[in-house]
Amino acid sequence: MAKAKIVTAKEAAALVKDGDTVMVGGFMTHGTAHTVIGEITAKDLTVVCNDCGYENQGAGVLLHKGLIKTLIATHVGLNKEVAEKYNAGEIELKLQPQGTLAEQIRCGGTGIAGFLTPTGVGTIVADPEAPTTLPGVQTINYNGKDYLLEPAMRGNVAIIHGFVADESGNVRYKGARRNFNPLMAAACDITIAEVEKIVPTGEIGPDYVETPYIFVDYIVLKEDAE
Repeated sequence: MAKAKIVTAKEAAALVKDGDTVMVGGFMTHGTAHTVIGEITAKDLTVVCNDCGYENQGAGVLLHKGLIKTLIATHVGLNKEVAEKYNAGEIELKLQPQGTLAEQIRCGGTGIAGFLTPTGVGTIVADPEAPTTLPGVQTINYNGKDYLLEPAMRGNVAIIHGFVADESGNVRYKGARRNFNPLMAAACDITIAEVEKIVPTGEIGPDYVETPYIFVDYIVLKEDAE
């Protein structure tokens, strides 16, 4: 079994390049890789996340530093800087229903081109001319009912947060911190897993591995971990 490469947060952050699409796990900063995010300096990023954290916290750090060009999220009211920067024309903002975004990412990780959903039919989410609508959405009638065709979503780099990883890169999460992390780990070209501890391969146990090592390229030990 191949081993994931254990690197520092700064080394991991250097893998993010200008213009990349970066998926950031977490829900209201729970399950967000704070140490790695704090070291990122690449700019003009497209950031995919659930909520962009809080002001200068979680994915909000990237926004606060002016590194985000396009933000794709499900709700953004927790971070007042999102509205401020959007209204000032400093970022593009694309909003998706939470389940739709999760399924787009899951499809991206499993090789499915897209999916049909009734969520958003007849709303601004279905309007391809609306500034907050993602490109590629179409309304399709199937068996007499309208659906939105939502394309799969992939990224260049996934930055996830796990509770524990073994030296091969198998990851286990803690409770609700799992959220978007397993989906994003499978949907990007490079996956960086920030964890609270690293153990020998096999110690987690196969029944408790929630992101298999095949999806994890780099492991970072969380800054304040014991």
